[in-house]
Formats: sequence, C-alpha cells, structure tokens
Amino acid sequence: MSRKRVLAVVVGAAVLLGGGLIAALVLTTRGSNGSPSTAPTGVAEVAAMLRNVPQHGAMLGSPKAPVTLVEFADPQCPYCGDWERASLPTIVSKYVRPGKVRIVFNGMSFVGPDSETALRTALAAGEQNRLWNVVALLYLNQGTENTGWVTDSLLRGIGKAIPGLDTKKMFASLHSATVTQKLAAAAALAQEAGVNQTPTFAVGPTNKALTLVQINSLEPSGIEPALDAALRE
Repeated sequence: MSRKRVLAVVVGAAVLLGGGLIAALVLTTRGSNGSPSTAPTGVAEVAAMLRNVPQHGAMLGSPKAPVTLVEFADPQCPYCGDWERASLPTIVSKYVRPGKVRIVFNGMSFVGPDSETALRTALAAGEQNRLWNVVALLYLNQGTENTGWVTDSLLRGIGKAIPGLDTKKMFASLHSATVTQKLAAAAALAQEAGVNQTPTFAVGPTNKALTLVQINSLEPSGIEPALDAALRE
C-alpha cells in the first residue's frame, strides 16, 4: 500500500455524507487460552494521554463536543499507526481533552486476519469503555502486516496494562454476537461512506453531515485545518 494511495482523496476533494453516517455513529457509540502475556511498550504514555478523557464505546471525548472526527483505520495499516503515533496525542491534548472534538474509531479489517483479531479485542474492550487504550497500545506495538504479530500473549499483556479493564471479560467477549455485530456495522459504515483505504477521516459538526477530508500529512497539521474549520461552523 503506497503512501500516495493511503493519503488520496476519496471520491474527489471532499464527499458530503448523508444522515446515514450520523445514524450509524449513534449505533457504533451505542477467550483466553492461558498463555503468558507479553508486556507492551508505551503503557505510561497511553495512560497519560487518555487519563480522565471520557470514553463511550468507540467514542473518545465528550458526547457534547461540537465537532466529530471519525477515523477509519485498520490496526495493521502502517500509515494508520504512523498517524496515531504522530498525531493522536496532539489531537487529544488540543481538541479532545478541552471538549472541542470527539473522535469515533471505525475499525476496518481488510489487511488480514490479524486485523480482525485486533479489532475484536478493541471492540470487546469498548464494552468496558477502554477501546482507545487498546487501539493506542496496538499501534505502539504494531508489527509487520500479516506476520501473526497480534498474538494472544500481546493482547493479554495489553489488557493487563490498562487500568480498570477486566482482561478475562474482554477475552470472553471476543467472539460474542455483540462484538460481531459491531464489527459488521463498522464495515457497513465504511462501505456506505465510500471508504476503501486507510487512514481516512470524516469531520463535521456533531449530529450533522460529515465530510470526508484529504490530509496531506500524517502529522497533526494534516487534520487540524479540517477540525478548525468545523469548529468555526
């Protein structure tokens, strides 16, 4: 997957999404084998970034934030990992923590089986409002695509490293009907929006139509203009 393709505009410069996206966002917000765990890196950094920031399922930030940012991403996508590592801490500090923006993670699993395993884990953690902790730690410990890096050991280590997360409960929910339904809903939302590459972002005033936006950098400066413009609306 080339950088040019990942950062390409989806269907022109910008695409206005219909009310279906908002409806789907409402829905998306709304097993362990005993092997030893692998201690992940970045635990302190993620804990500090997300400390006292509200989470509700796939949503990070205040539900009352005036602007919504939807991130379409695959846990195995290296450019998604680059964006998360380079930009997420700044976006959280500058926009999410002050209550200006809420982010909704819409996970995709087109890279390979490890993508679905990772997403199921994140969605299961989301039932305990810890999805963003799992996602951030997955990206900080991201391996090469389709090499089997999303191991049971790594997932257990990530679970144990997250304060307030019941790891056994998370593993028990991996293949539940609820998680499977959320996985399908995320895929349907991406298809409805015309998203076929990652990372892709949609931005707009909360509870209104969102716009798919082009980013020309994986640094914070790539998405900040769209967030600032939406805040002015």
